[in-house]
Amino acid sequence: MAKSGGRESEDASANARLAAIVDSSFDAIIGKDLNSIITNWNRAAERMFGYSAEEAVGRSMLLLIPEHLHDEESDIIGRIRRGEGVANLDTTRKRKDGSLVAVSVTVSPIRNLSGEIVGASTIARDITAAKESERRIRLLMREVNHRVKNQFAVILSMVRETSKRSTDPGEFEEMIRARIMALSRSHDLLVTSEWAGASLFDLIQEHLKPFGHEERISLSGPLLTLQSNAVQNLGMAFHELGTNSSKYGALAGEGGHVEITWTVDTGPEARRWFHLVWREASTDPDGQCETNESIRKGFGTVVLQRVAPQSLGGTSSLERSPGELKWSLTAPLEAIVVPQLGAESESDFSV
Repeated sequence: MAKSGGRESEDASANARLAAIVDSSFDAIIGKDLNSIITNWNRAAERMFGYSAEEAVGRSMLLLIPEHLHDEESDIIGRIRRGEGVANLDTTRKRKDGSLVAVSVTVSPIRNLSGEIVGASTIARDITAAKESERRIRLLMREVNHRVKNQFAVILSMVRETSKRSTDPGEFEEMIRARIMALSRSHDLLVTSEWAGASLFDLIQEHLKPFGHEERISLSGPLLTLQSNAVQNLGMAFHELGTNSSKYGALAGEGGHVEITWTVDTGPEARRWFHLVWREASTDPDGQCETNESIRKGFGTVVLQRVAPQSLGGTSSLERSPGELKWSLTAPLEAIVVPQLGAESESDFSV
């Protein structure tokens, strides 16, 4: 008799420990009979679904299941009756307030001392955060796919337009390599900011850095953060202008100067506009004539007069005269800056 009493005491202690483990679990643990009636309900179930144990016990599991998924419970009970389990079923359940929660459900048979199946234990884990992460990853992959296709289209256009204007294979290879590297520089700026945009000042500096002569380049305008489309298209424009200037224009000889300015103003109907001007003056007017001819025939003019303005919903002009070259761009501000910012900073800079 003493042994029997000791065994009962051990069993009671084990059951108490098990109950404490179930009650302290971070996952919702729900017991139910073979008619889907709730028999057990832990604290995590209260937190997840909003029902107290008194409200849930004795009611059907259908209480927690959206109407369009009721057949799911019938299938689960059928599998439990056959002695099968349900492992990691990603589904949706309904809270007391009617809101839905994404859960991963594991259901196992409960047997009595005779080995008969008398119910089921359901463990439900909230996977809302995981589902949101999956959604963001899918969105990111679609965005990456879109951006890669855009880059391919730009590169194909570069190859096509450059081939039309180049007869020497070596020159063609050099120009294509330089233009793809320019795209890469814009891309690197966007990657650094996790595609949140890039400073116009940084963009200009990054694209003109390979040509040197920083002391002969001046920048002036409000602090603006460009959205990705503007970064890529303005980046191409600055590369073409910088390349042209370093070969034939203000940066090719001594004493030339490049001035880049931009402003933001308010036009009719309170619409805000972005204006940018690239102005360069060379001390060698004869050399600048070569610049004019080069940029008139080259891929650069396609970028400056068509690609950049059209991609930004704006207009541009390219003016040439002996010893001088001026490119101006006007576009809606919303096509240029990151939408959250929407306006220029209070502080301007000049370099």
